[in-house]
Amino acid sequence: MKVSRRALLAGAAASVALGKTVAAQAPQTPADPSKVRGRPSKALGQRAAPEKPQRQPRGPNSSGTPHQDLYGTITPSDLHFERHHAGVPEIDPRTYTLLIHGMVERPMIFTLADLKHFPSVTRVCFLECSGNLARTAPPETTPQQLAGLTSQSEWTGVALSTLFREVGVRPQATWFLAEGQDAALLARSIPIEKARDDAFIAYGQNGEAIRPEQGYPARLLLPGWEGNTNVKWIRRIELSDRPFMTREETSKYTDPLVNDTARMFSFVMDARSLITYPTYPVTVSRGWIEINGIAWSGYGKIRRVDVSTDAGKSWMQARLQEPVLPKAHTRFRHLWHWTGGEPVLMSRAVDETGYVQPTRAELLSTRGPGAAGYHLNPVTGWIVRPDGTVVFRQEPWG
Repeated sequence: MKVSRRALLAGAAASVALGKTVAAQAPQTPADPSKVRGRPSKALGQRAAPEKPQRQPRGPNSSGTPHQDLYGTITPSDLHFERHHAGVPEIDPRTYTLLIHGMVERPMIFTLADLKHFPSVTRVCFLECSGNLARTAPPETTPQQLAGLTSQSEWTGVALSTLFREVGVRPQATWFLAEGQDAALLARSIPIEKARDDAFIAYGQNGEAIRPEQGYPARLLLPGWEGNTNVKWIRRIELSDRPFMTREETSKYTDPLVNDTARMFSFVMDARSLITYPTYPVTVSRGWIEINGIAWSGYGKIRRVDVSTDAGKSWMQARLQEPVLPKAHTRFRHLWHWTGGEPVLMSRAVDETGYVQPTRAELLSTRGPGAAGYHLNPVTGWIVRPDGTVVFRQEPWG
């Protein structure tokens, strides 16, 4: 069969066009970085393009830290979990003030500049929402979805005891009210002993100003205590000789118990641990695997973390990453050789008071199945399926 010159040219043109399309769609091989000059410096650094960790919103008022994507113990500021009750307010630092009044000799108003003129303190500590557990999580649950409402930063500010000396707190004062400047006007009663211990007004986070979601321009920081008491966007502190019984400590943040009573002012976060690798949606291969995660306690240092690969039948002590700081996330690691089967990986934390993280059954024996979603810190597990896929181990809540 003869082919006309016109048809031949048309076919050739089509082939060239197709070749260009295929070439455009084919992945481009990056140039040898040792042969070409890199990009110039920028005013702000950025993550490498393949790295895309993100917080995961839980409705309009919270988002969780992607623990499965992080290393070490410090949470990048833009990945610190957020929790608020009326959105994130925009506050002008030039007009910001903190009022301290009530049972004091000299009621005073401090500007942000005033706070920064006092001797500063810096410490690393965790923050955790007291509702940090997805109680009915499905197998396809990541550490972020299970317990993403805890993060850790290096915080800088002024000791609350310094400010209290400045205003002259009267001896009769035993409590203080901390009130935020957000639309919820969130307020909590705090025993004055915490101010004398380690409380401070923080304005710095990981070497820079606190992010807006974390309370910019200033917040109350109570190391080891439930997140709700660490009042953000703080605008007022009032000293008194009794708690103020605010909405957040009567209708909310109160823990029902099995004997038809309830505990109030359950400030301190109990010891807890969380395996962050291997977890869903990771797939592993048989051989040596490093199990790792984080552990923390509001009562002080983590003394030990135990790891089980047989659903809690036996336990092995994990290695703790130094330095082990009080009231701070501590990274733990355990090298394990997987030869097959369907193991269940678990971890449990022990703090310096001797407290041992409870199993879910042990927790429910004191709190009851109808417990509110606060201060729930059970041992949790991850199933490694025979094909290497890892899923969250479901347990009945009742």
